Amino acid sequence: MARDIKKVVLAYSGGLDTSVILKWLQTTYECEVVTFTADLGQGEELEPARQKALLLGIRPDNIFIEDLRETFVRDFVFPMFRANALYEGLYLLGTSIARPLIAQRQIEIAKQVGADAVCHGATGKGNDQVRFELGYYALKPDIKVIAPWREWDLVSRTKLIEFAEQHQIPIAKDKRGEAPFSVDANLLHISAEGKALEDPWLEPEEFVYSRTVAPEQAPDTPEYVEVEFLRGDAIAVNGQKLSPASLLTKLNELGGKHGIGRLDLLENRFVGMKSRGVYETPGGTILHLAHRGIEQATLDRGAMHQKDEIMPRYAELIYNGFWFSPEREMLQALIDKSQENVEGTVRLKLYKGSVRIVGRKSPKSLYSLAHVTFEADNVYDQKDAQGFIKLNALRLKLLNRQKQ
Repeated sequence: MARDIKKVVLAYSGGLDTSVILKWLQTTYECEVVTFTADLGQGEELEPARQKALLLGIRPDNIFIEDLRETFVRDFVFPMFRANALYEGLYLLGTSIARPLIAQRQIEIAKQVGADAVCHGATGKGNDQVRFELGYYALKPDIKVIAPWREWDLVSRTKLIEFAEQHQIPIAKDKRGEAPFSVDANLLHISAEGKALEDPWLEPEEFVYSRTVAPEQAPDTPEYVEVEFLRGDAIAVNGQKLSPASLLTKLNELGGKHGIGRLDLLENRFVGMKSRGVYETPGGTILHLAHRGIEQATLDRGAMHQKDEIMPRYAELIYNGFWFSPEREMLQALIDKSQENVEGTVRLKLYKGSVRIVGRKSPKSLYSLAHVTFEADNVYDQKDAQGFIKLNALRLKLLNRQKQ
């Protein structure tokens, strides 16, 4: 194993896995370790991560704990939502979109402290190792990457705990047994996978869910919410202007209260296998539908259909870890161009796990009552449709003649 690494920046949560990785880096690579912990809205107190890093011998000036919630929503979530991105038609990409931000900040810190390597705690079976490392190499091609799960022999939770005990690493009591499932959380969503969820035939137990009430237990009275948009981004909820992170937090509260945003998905991982993920994206589910609602009023048919055609490719690029690729940036430029007149307000009805659009208005609306009314009008000559239909039917007539 190479020993020429002097300093490494570790993506550090303070949990069992990354705490073991921290000590493993110190003992295996005998290098200086810098920890980076990002607050992306996972809802956990991050100060314990600092204290644990100090306990494991990390100098205070080598501990980075940063609140990136606004950056996350403004620069990553919102651009993705302008595209209405869904992976395999359902997944709102909550984990996928967080990884490029973590990778970006890790590389920035590595440059700042003069580190020659970065390290992540993703396993060799999952998508995250790809997402992290594609981000690293895109931003600093000469960076060295350490992926412990592809190197060490700590292949079970039992061995991780044995290593932790051997090196006096504190272990939370609930970590001394097999976890029922693995969790990843940020301001956009929370996901659960593995262990108790590995049989795709079995319905997830209610304890799997933490951000949404069961739809059956949601309020019996519907609640209405209005979301205002400007240039494709949400800027206000119920008339109150909010920052990106505050706005998503507000929608999470509303959606969670009404049991909105649950998804049980058997998805295709980039590395080749299928996996079962159980996701909760309450605010994102509301935001996604609201954005589509304002586009209905403000986007031209050709622009809307063009966006729908490129969306699956855009979503796949994010899922597979190509946020920093030129093709994603090219698609983003096209998408952002389409959003210049996407402004106005959408009213939605929240009720027992469902969210429906019930109204939309915009100063840039392309909807014309004068043209669509069933009453008499002076702007549309219905006789014009006859020639339109005949011209569009011409090739079908010719094809029929060929068959005869």
